[in-house]
Amino acid sequence: MKRRLVNVLLCVTMVVAVVAGCGSSGSDSTSSGDSTSSNDTSGDEASDATENTGDTAAVGTASDGKTYRIGFSQGTMNHPYRIAMVEDNVNYAKEHYPEFEIITTDGQNDSATQVQNVEDLLASDIDLLLISPLTSDALTDVCQKAMDMGIPVVTLDRNVECEVTCYVGAENRPMGVSSGEEFAKMLDGKGNIIEVLGTAGASADIDRQSGFEEALEAYPDMNIIASQYCDYLREDAMQFMEDMLQRFGEGEIDGVFCTNDEMAMGVLEAIKSAGREDEGILISGMDGTEIAFEAIQNGEMAFTVVYPTCAPEGVEAAYDILEGDGIESRWELDATLVNNDNVSEWVGKGLE
Repeated sequence: MKRRLVNVLLCVTMVVAVVAGCGSSGSDSTSSGDSTSSNDTSGDEASDATENTGDTAAVGTASDGKTYRIGFSQGTMNHPYRIAMVEDNVNYAKEHYPEFEIITTDGQNDSATQVQNVEDLLASDIDLLLISPLTSDALTDVCQKAMDMGIPVVTLDRNVECEVTCYVGAENRPMGVSSGEEFAKMLDGKGNIIEVLGTAGASADIDRQSGFEEALEAYPDMNIIASQYCDYLREDAMQFMEDMLQRFGEGEIDGVFCTNDEMAMGVLEAIKSAGREDEGILISGMDGTEIAFEAIQNGEMAFTVVYPTCAPEGVEAAYDILEGDGIESRWELDATLVNNDNVSEWVGKGLE
């Protein structure tokens, strides 16, 4: 289904437009939702990527003189996957689509903030909305509003509950299924598993969990003994795992299924801090960070599932919609399970 565009354009600098989203209260204050220019997200750390700088630069034009304003709403910029999704799409657009003026916003891990960010983008006369929604239900109405206004909507990684122009991402349920089957294989179909989940209501997490639990149904001796949402954050996962290590004694935990690599790293830190790394507790993750690949190579983590960052496919989809021949409603990407057998092929290629 992927389509690669062949008309490569000369590199120029895109305009930076700062759209400050309002806070959860929905007031007119501009202090709670940061916006970032395309220039500011290139190669910066996470804190810099969400800084509101207000810098601007010139916009290029297409051969026919057209320019397009693209609003890019990211649900959060609090871990490597989200940062890479924004930076890689923006940098690709800088190089290939000088007619694109990209305005990026950070929902700061708060649905109300992201909703207000999108409202602000719609008010700024954007031509297309790229969005990775924090939760599907909370962002549905504002995405429907964009569609009703005739503004194409491209959802990345996570979807919403209304029809959009195009969804770009891998299938999350099969990622959960493959993780469940890998645990069953590694544990010979018998073991106690803890689930460490991301954000409640996020479509990706719903599908990953349901796929995982679906796979375990075929193994009656595989049991989920605890489950907790940890918001995709390392610190939250570490605290939860510390509690679980106090609740369950030696030999009572066989595996920990995490729906991203950052939480897997928190689980690993908790196990090490408790001095229980010799118990052979299997840890899995998702996304494909470099630190996860290194942990697999070192025998500290069992496996991860690489989930593509939807870049550059996000801006490629935008181009096809605005200047090309249109695009199908789903652009499916491939996910890959990485374990000790193939990790050598992935080290050096992970998200930083």
